[in-house]
Amino acid sequence: MLSQRLLASLWLPLVVAAVVLLSRCRTSLCQYSSDQCSWKGSGLTHEGHTRDVEQVYLRCAQGSLEWLYPTGAIIVNLRPNIASPAAARLSVCIKPAADSSGSNIYLDLNGRLRLLLREEDQAPAKVHCFGILEGALFIEAVPRADISRRITAFQYELVADGLKANDSSLGAPCQPCSDAEVLLAVCTKDFVARGVIRAVQEEAEEDRWSVSVDISRLHRQKTQVFVPGGPRARRWSGRIMTPLRCAIKPGEGDFLFMGTLRFGEAWMGCAPRYKDFLRLYREAERLRSNPCHVDTD
Repeated sequence: MLSQRLLASLWLPLVVAAVVLLSRCRTSLCQYSSDQCSWKGSGLTHEGHTRDVEQVYLRCAQGSLEWLYPTGAIIVNLRPNIASPAAARLSVCIKPAADSSGSNIYLDLNGRLRLLLREEDQAPAKVHCFGILEGALFIEAVPRADISRRITAFQYELVADGLKANDSSLGAPCQPCSDAEVLLAVCTKDFVARGVIRAVQEEAEEDRWSVSVDISRLHRQKTQVFVPGGPRARRWSGRIMTPLRCAIKPGEGDFLFMGTLRFGEAWMGCAPRYKDFLRLYREAERLRSNPCHVDTD
């Protein structure tokens, strides 16, 4: 058996470490999400300590946050789970819930705060993006006597395409893609699908067009934004979003739709007519300059 002196020598460093951690968390509460992707907490834990600041650490490419009864403040530290110089070029996009309220959201860079979203700007639920090096999220509760119906909630995604704090940048540029951009997009985008435009609907509150499409050939999709169930067998259907500032209307013939997935929605990138894509793809095949192979049979 170990002597009491030896046991004391083993436990003493642990006790000291615990005391240090508790002293650090006394003025700034420490909270780690259970799955490192999403966090749910309550401001009621700050009862009597409305100036408390809670630290939250998230390490996933996407997730969510839900803060019930906001009081005091929380700092959300988004840290990509990769060690690479490319991580510094990531952007963070957040999409508040439609009923998110109770706090203002700032960017905190070394203690300097810059307003990102006021409470009243969180509805409608638009997407807002910023560079990961611009700071952590500092979410400060708006002082109120009654906080019973206030919930601050949003989804977040880390993206590698350099988006900034303009939600319209989630869509495609309005000008057509060059031949080189089309050939690269077919190899790299989140979805690639051949189909026709069935209808175009304006969603003014969301500042976007919703394009309903029928898909005859699904080359690739990261998640199931296009689902089986078109007008004929072995077809898919779905919706693709594009910013309202881009003029769009139904067109005759097949298109090759390519783009990016954001918060479970498909956003339009390049969309050449399929016959034009075939022409430039076959020419690139002849020159052996295709970045990847696409089955066009």
